Amino acid sequence: MAEKTKYVLDEDELPTQWYNVIPDLPEPPPPPLHPGTREPVGPDDLAPLFPQALIAQEVTTDRYVDIPEEVREVYRLWRPSPLFRARRLEKALGTPARIYYKYEGVSPVGSHKPNTAVPQAFYNAAEGVTRLTTETGAGQWGSALAFACAQYGLECEVWQVRASYDQKPYRKLMMETFGATVHPSPSELTESGRAILKDHPDSTGSLGIAISEAVEQAAQDPDARYALGSVLNHVLLHQTIIGEEALKQFELAGDTPDVLVGCTGGGSNFGGLAFPFLREKLAGRMDPVIRAVEPAACPSLTRGKYAYDFGDTAGLTPLLKMHTLGHDFIPDPIHAGGLRYHGMSPLISHIYELGLIEAIAIGQQECFAAGVRFARSEGIIPAPEPTHALAACIQEALRCKETGEERVILTALCGHAHLDLPAYGAYLAGDMVDNELSAATLEASLATLP
Repeated sequence: MAEKTKYVLDEDELPTQWYNVIPDLPEPPPPPLHPGTREPVGPDDLAPLFPQALIAQEVTTDRYVDIPEEVREVYRLWRPSPLFRARRLEKALGTPARIYYKYEGVSPVGSHKPNTAVPQAFYNAAEGVTRLTTETGAGQWGSALAFACAQYGLECEVWQVRASYDQKPYRKLMMETFGATVHPSPSELTESGRAILKDHPDSTGSLGIAISEAVEQAAQDPDARYALGSVLNHVLLHQTIIGEEALKQFELAGDTPDVLVGCTGGGSNFGGLAFPFLREKLAGRMDPVIRAVEPAACPSLTRGKYAYDFGDTAGLTPLLKMHTLGHDFIPDPIHAGGLRYHGMSPLISHIYELGLIEAIAIGQQECFAAGVRFARSEGIIPAPEPTHALAACIQEALRCKETGEERVILTALCGHAHLDLPAYGAYLAGDMVDNELSAATLEASLATLP
């Protein structure tokens, strides 16, 4: 029999529950705080932005949360997603390592984002909400929420970071095809957007600014709520379907990962793959190194401060204890737009502080080199975001080549680059540069912490 390339689960093996890692941690993460009182926020504080079902999931202490059948019905359009053995990449690298990747680019929008967009739209619709507002960086989250809103008959309004809005017009068209209204951020439509443009009329935007605009709009409309594509606990909860499937697929492969790597911006893709494996590690059933990889231009885990900070630029959100570069931080317009966020998920930040995962930062030229290498061997052009994970994966595989170790590497390929090809064009033309975050810029940004 030929060597197996992909491991595919049947639809009846689709997980029925999401996994909440918090009960299995040595200590719980610090709670969000009200910026005025510095007291933990309660459900009433979050009610203007989120439906009660998602608020309950945000604070739940249950280890597992049932996935509604109405959500699983939509999931079946693309889930379970395949696990691939990257045999051609292994051969190209000449490594004894065994490389696997969990591929989320098979979703309707080409990324992992619908894993949480669909349940968020479902719960909002179930509670009578008629309109969702959100931000998007690379456009993958906005595309996912637009798709999900179309499934449940909701209006969708998206503020897309200006740098990505200009670089990726086809993402805007995808969102509009699904029925969404899309604005460049910062915009003249909100107070927070106008304030930014007054001081920085040529602003390329940031996820923090776009969040402020979307939150402001949702808070003013009783029929609207806000949807976030990463960072919060309930978002990472929904994404754990990735890791739960991957565990079943590794059983099919008869293998166990020694190293797990994933890209991190807000943290949902990384947490979605890593948390179920972390559960197995904490239970003593396996012992993988779990490595988060972030852009050198926006290194919240590796260079940020672990402190309470706003999740947005205008200071409209609760204070979150997270690794942050400061809510005023405006990252350079790197091509991995989905990783241009000033803070890291509070849950991932907490797990990093506990020493349960490690983190590294890599420049975008090395990442795109890894993306090209992967494409030319495996045939999938990865989105700019997961090229960070692939770069770390290749680093690990080449170390195995030097040492002769037959380590098993698992990485998260969270999306394809079919709508991000101009970024590859810049790399192939030699026009791409690495944007290192200067110490002076970081110090100035951290000085704004509340």
